[in-house]
Amino acid sequence: MWRFRSQEVFFVVLLIIITLLTTSDLISDYLEGTEAWHLSIEALVVLMSVGGIAYLLQAFIKRQRELDAIKAQLAQTKDDLSEARQQISAAGQAYSQVIQKQFETWQLTPSEKEVASLLLKGLSFDEIANVRNTKEKTVRQQATAIYRKSGLSSRHEFAAWFFEDFL
Repeated sequence: MWRFRSQEVFFVVLLIIITLLTTSDLISDYLEGTEAWHLSIEALVVLMSVGGIAYLLQAFIKRQRELDAIKAQLAQTKDDLSEARQQISAAGQAYSQVIQKQFETWQLTPSEKEVASLLLKGLSFDEIANVRNTKEKTVRQQATAIYRKSGLSSRHEFAAWFFEDFL
């Protein structure tokens, strides 16, 4: 549905009124036998008013078509983004399964798996301890066990082991 702006409506109505009044005056003057130059000026005003109306309507139609095209493009972009999010989510879930499988291969305990996941998310030992309601020392000991079982020597090497193939 087309929506006119109030300014557009105002100017179109104004030009229509000018056109009608000038046309009425032109007919009246013609019937009274007014001079040709006066009739020519009034005819020119009528033509200019009609031209102004046509111009405003054409500009409105053009803007409306552009707006419709932008709306269609926005809808397509939203669809594309939704699809990309679904693909990223699926890839994330698949990669999470790969990570959990590797944890199984390293024979990590359930607590170590949880700590390892939080380490991969970038949490500090203190943050992990708060999340798990344990002491930081316990988290450090579990991290040491994770590094030993994985054959890696540090948090950075541990994270790099999982993310190296992405780079």
